[in-house]
Amino acid sequence: MTEPTHPAPDHYSAPLNFNNWVADHADRLKPPVGNQQIWPKSDLICTVVGGPNQRTDFHVDPYEEYFHQFKGNASLLIADRGQFERIHLKEGDVFLLPAMVRHSPQRPEHGSLCTVIERSRPKGVIDGFEWYCAHCGTMVAKREVQLESIVEDLPVAFASFYDTPDDQRVCPSCTTVHSGRNWQAWHTMLADRFPQTQF
Repeated sequence: MTEPTHPAPDHYSAPLNFNNWVADHADRLKPPVGNQQIWPKSDLICTVVGGPNQRTDFHVDPYEEYFHQFKGNASLLIADRGQFERIHLKEGDVFLLPAMVRHSPQRPEHGSLCTVIERSRPKGVIDGFEWYCAHCGTMVAKREVQLESIVEDLPVAFASFYDTPDDQRVCPSCTTVHSGRNWQAWHTMLADRFPQTQF
């Protein structure tokens, strides 16, 4: 049996005042960065995520994720067998997302803030990022990542899809071209085809 790995002791600190920490990192809790990890290299990945940020990718986490929407409002788009639904996260809400549920966090409000807690991934445990056709719900592309840093690894995974030409973003079912970085166009089509996803 493989022995569990433990964080190096130098990453621990005295208790932090969370409000002060958020204020100190305010410039990184908005675009273009949008998130910051509280304790690097810990067993738990504790991240604060700020808005605005609207996405078209769907994350497949091999473990559960905990959300605490402590300022403003947000939502999670859920993709399941060609259908979509929206879970609303109102200010003050907490939510535990089951493992392997395809989800796309949506944070349209300026200044919104959410704590997201996940488990670190041992080597060999892979995260998925998937993109779906907003017209018919078919998966258009998938990227698999050995996640080591949420802050650093996600932009690389996203760019590997968004930087592809149109002919590599064609839906295999209905031939609609995924709009890539144009999230407004993707969300507009999704709301038209799947009215239950309207914010």
